[in-house]
Amino acid sequence: MSVRVEIEEAIALVTIDREQQLNALNIETLRRLEVEIEALGADAGTKVLVVTGAGSKAFVAGADIAEMQDMDTQAALEFSALGHRVLGLIASLPKPVIAAVNGFALGGGCELALACDLRFAGDWAVLGQPEISLGIIPGFGGTRRLARLVGPGKALELILSGEKIDAKTALSLGLVERVYPAEELMPRTMDFARGLSRYSLKALQGAKASMASEDPGLAREQELFSQLFAGPDPKEGMSAFLQRRRPLFTE
Repeated sequence: MSVRVEIEEAIALVTIDREQQLNALNIETLRRLEVEIEALGADAGTKVLVVTGAGSKAFVAGADIAEMQDMDTQAALEFSALGHRVLGLIASLPKPVIAAVNGFALGGGCELALACDLRFAGDWAVLGQPEISLGIIPGFGGTRRLARLVGPGKALELILSGEKIDAKTALSLGLVERVYPAEELMPRTMDFARGLSRYSLKALQGAKASMASEDPGLAREQELFSQLFAGPDPKEGMSAFLQRRRPLFTE
């Protein structure tokens, strides 16, 4: 199976598992990923997702070039639409999604990481949008999501040049949030995910929804903030703070 899912308490570890192909995204893998992400989105017991690639060489080295090379315009449109749908599903999932970038994250792989909420990279990771070298452009949302993270000028430079950057450079640009040595990437990422999983799911959902809102007046933030007080978790969290104990959230 090209996508593996392992559940640890309230954390889902989603692994793109095509190690011999450097976890490249083909049609079958994207469809499998869509099914798994939809199921995890509906799973009330899962609070946080961690996405990574099998092995130690690649997160996802890109879209599957062998599959793309003979595509005509219609096939390319359908492939791009599939990629947009799957990565859009990840971006809009009402739960935090963390990319553990364990190696090459190029082209469609970089776009997959961009669709996640947070990106933690191994210090050996290489990221970029090198599609220009193939005579194409990013097709899974990279032109927009990259610009939102690093700014339009830098994004255009990276896309037009096809430059690949190391993890340290990606951190300095804001493309990734953390960089860890090889042996620490997954343990530290999972520790962070466990920390998130102890919080109220509704609060996590509200924070992500408010950040995604484009309302300039921040009315959406006010709405989401106030709605949380309809449930028990804010009272529990504040009582625990005042009583100097760990909160036990139920939603």
